Amino acid sequence: MSSSVQLFRGQNYHELKGQCIQQRRLFEDPEFPASDDSLFYQSAPPRKVEWKRPKDLCEDPRLFVNGISSHDLHQGTLGNCWFVAACSCLALRKTLWQQVIPDFNEQEWDPKNPEKYAGIFRFRFWCFGQWTEVVVDDLLPTMDGNLIYCHSNVKNEFWSALLEKAYAKLAGSYEALDGGSAADAIVDFTGAVAESIDLVQGKYGEIISEQMKLFEDLLKVHKRGGLISCYITASSGSTNEAETEMGLVIGHAYAVTAIRKLRLGERLIFSFKAEKLFMIRLRNPWGKREWSGAWSDTSEEWKKVSSSEQKSLGLTLENDGEFWMTFEDWCKNFTDVDICRIVNTSYFSIHKTWEKKMMHGAWVKNSEPLLNRSGGCFDNKETFLQNPQYVFDVKKTEDKVLVSLQQEDRRKYKKEGKGDSIPIGFEIFKVEDNRRYRLHKLTVQERVATSLYINTRTVFLKRILKQGRYVLIPTTYHPGIITKFILRLFTDVPSKLRELKADKPKMTCWSLLCGYPRRVTQIKICSAEGLQKQDRSGGADPYVLIKCENQNMRSSVQHDATSAVFDTQVIFYRKNIDSPIVVQVWNSNILCDQFLGQAVLAASPSDPREEQTLQLRGRGSREAAEVPGHITVKVFSSDDLVEL
Repeated sequence: MSSSVQLFRGQNYHELKGQCIQQRRLFEDPEFPASDDSLFYQSAPPRKVEWKRPKDLCEDPRLFVNGISSHDLHQGTLGNCWFVAACSCLALRKTLWQQVIPDFNEQEWDPKNPEKYAGIFRFRFWCFGQWTEVVVDDLLPTMDGNLIYCHSNVKNEFWSALLEKAYAKLAGSYEALDGGSAADAIVDFTGAVAESIDLVQGKYGEIISEQMKLFEDLLKVHKRGGLISCYITASSGSTNEAETEMGLVIGHAYAVTAIRKLRLGERLIFSFKAEKLFMIRLRNPWGKREWSGAWSDTSEEWKKVSSSEQKSLGLTLENDGEFWMTFEDWCKNFTDVDICRIVNTSYFSIHKTWEKKMMHGAWVKNSEPLLNRSGGCFDNKETFLQNPQYVFDVKKTEDKVLVSLQQEDRRKYKKEGKGDSIPIGFEIFKVEDNRRYRLHKLTVQERVATSLYINTRTVFLKRILKQGRYVLIPTTYHPGIITKFILRLFTDVPSKLRELKADKPKMTCWSLLCGYPRRVTQIKICSAEGLQKQDRSGGADPYVLIKCENQNMRSSVQHDATSAVFDTQVIFYRKNIDSPIVVQVWNSNILCDQFLGQAVLAASPSDPREEQTLQLRGRGSREAAEVPGHITVKVFSSDDLVEL
């Protein structure tokens, strides 16, 4: 991974550490100094903050004491429970935290060789599609000799305080971390794909079938190394950090630390009389204050569970902020869950692997419509297509597609009062199988998916799409907004995701010799009816072949049908406008395909644009003899190559 790591503000850890050791001094970071500017961007400190090094706060400071665990963390005075919840999730996965804290043994204090210590640490974050290494000194903000922000429950352990400092440096200040999202921090730690689910809107507390689907999904994500956090949104009558009757804190991020199916009852020799419970374990970043309902640490229900089962669940009965609840109670008491999937792209895995494509893009304003790339959402009919457009292919009969659209992190703009995320989303259209140029008008294309439009950093969508070509259009909700984004697409087989940049075929020297297109024609073959029966069972296996000049486009075969729905779209840029377009229907056979009939289309701009049904005829001109069957088509033609 190291070859593709960029250095934040160009600071090289090994060079800086070497210089400090040589000069026998401790590192002081000029890029994030120990001053109020690094703490706040608007509010002044309530009283004087002193910046101290770990050696001034305790004896024998360490990065880790007895390894790393989700119990190491406590939130300080900053409203960043979401960051602490993300760290709790991270601490559960060794492979992930070792990516964020590289060469942790080399960074650890070495009491035997104190001269090797230079007061410098490095952490890595996945910033906008690129692993970025951030260097910090070990001067930490304190009051009365205590750390005021994120700290460990062990006085001489400092990994969480130093990690938080590096993250604050990336955001511009500690205050810029106030009130964020656990999902964003987890994405920055791992490069995961984030999805947010509204449990209230999805009625997960009421609809048992939806609850079970969600449980299985979360169980799978957790088993495969994903990270999950949840919270209760404050309603109009309640305030953040108020407590519910059941001991849960409102507006506060909790880390999900385990998901299990728990068996109750006795195992008999020939039968298994047991109740199965779906359970979830959470951790409060404060390290105290827990759920007090069913299955809370001291509840009667645990008496039904054998001590060996309790041990395997890791049940502790201290007020350590970690507790179990049934999945049903969880769905009823929490309002939102953030799921961060670690999408497996390794070819050497026993689990499903995904093909990944990532594109960097931007919404850019231009007064020239063909150059404008900030057209707003689908409701802006005039300008919607003036957005970046990306084309991809689904090669299988159908394929599960994951899409993640992420806008740039805006925390660094908080000083200018522009730190809020912009509402973003995207649309997916099924388009012509041979489309290679940008869409200018929606005619025959089918709108197959729309994401949520929401002012979160990431918008996620999961969909099963049928075979064919698709155009994905990422947009801001309002037109004319300028910002960058990254688009990630995961499919089962390679999708060839690429941006559509050209509006029409390019004019070249070759065009002068061979001619340049004068007309664009779109055709949608809707269906074919009343075809000749071809086999003993009285059916046929028809497909459509569309011919224009020297191009042929073929639909998929519809099996056992004398009436077939094709839903095939094609687009042609035509040089010879007098040469008609021929739509032929064939029957698919093992040895030799059989011609069933054709329709000849002039496809001129004056032709009707509504759906039309055409009689099939034999080969030859338009006046050839009629044969059984007819096809239903839609045809659009224009002599303006950027109309369609």
